[in-house]
Amino acid sequence: MTVPDTQWREIAASPFVSLGTFRRNGAEVAVPVWIARDGDELVVTSERNTGKVKRLRNDPRVTLRPCSRMGSVEPDAITVTAHGRVAGPATDDRRADSALRRKYGLQYRAILGFEALVRKIQRRPGDRVILRISRGD
Repeated sequence: MTVPDTQWREIAASPFVSLGTFRRNGAEVAVPVWIARDGDELVVTSERNTGKVKRLRNDPRVTLRPCSRMGSVEPDAITVTAHGRVAGPATDDRRADSALRRKYGLQYRAILGFEALVRKIQRRPGDRVILRISRGD
C-alpha cells in the first residue's frame, strides 16, 4: 500500500522521526533521526557502523513516526511503513546533504563539525552514509 501524500509530508516535516528497522528475528528497533525530503524520497544520514545501517542491509522494511528529540512517540502519532536502502557514502550524495542542511541549518553543521573534530582526535576516518527511504507499495 502506498503511503498517502499527507502522511509522507507530515513525516518529512517532522523535526525528529523515530526510524524503526528490523532485526533478523523480526523485532523492531526504533531510534530518533533527522530526516529530510529529497524529491520523492526521504533521506537520513548515519555512521556506517550503526545498528540501523546493519539492520537495513538485511531487511529494507522501515517504520517512521514523528517523535521528540529523545525518541518519545505520542500515542496518536501516525506510523508510515516504507522501504529503506543504504545509498552510499554521505560524501558522494550532495543532494541528500543539501536537503538535510536546508532543513536543520546551523545545528546540522554543528553536529557534523563536532563529529569531525572527535574523529580527528581519535584518529579514525569519517564514515557516514546516506539512507534513502521510499514509499512502500
